[in-house]
Amino acid sequence: MSRIGVLPVEIPSGVTVDVKSDLVGVKGPKGELSQTYSEEVEISVADDQVVVTRKDESKIAKSKHGLYRNLIRNMIVGVSAGYSKTLLINGVGYRAEIQGDVLTLNLGFSNPIEFPIPEDVAISIDGPTKIIVAGIDKQRVGQTAAEIRSIRPPEPYKGKGVRYEDEYVRRKVGKAGVK
Repeated sequence: MSRIGVLPVEIPSGVTVDVKSDLVGVKGPKGELSQTYSEEVEISVADDQVVVTRKDESKIAKSKHGLYRNLIRNMIVGVSAGYSKTLLINGVGYRAEIQGDVLTLNLGFSNPIEFPIPEDVAISIDGPTKIIVAGIDKQRVGQTAAEIRSIRPPEPYKGKGVRYEDEYVRRKVGKAGVK
């Protein structure tokens, strides 16, 4: 039995969930999202709750039971509250700025890196070394933040690079002095 799949998902006020033959649509104050789902599970809406049940006890149905429950929960949280990830830039002369719909990053390379901002994600800057990626789709927010971080991941010796706000960079000791 799926421990996550059996839990119903509460629908907050202002959010509507529509279930069609193979599509779940969620509409809320921040926008709308939709997700297709497999025929191994059945999704129903009743009493301000979304309930996901599986049709049989096959291995695939069991694995998709908790998956679709969490995808629906992520959509409901996204259209009501939204998601955000914060990135910190560490290094002398490293900075970020937004010019139109392009994020320009100076990360110690010979030329600045221009990162086009996706349409379904909002990027804002809080000071020259703090980037906030926000949106309603959890996967797109995480993917965009990961792409920005991958341009210059933090290195373990001086800690320079782009890291998540809650990420701990394990530091290494450099070369010992020669006697």
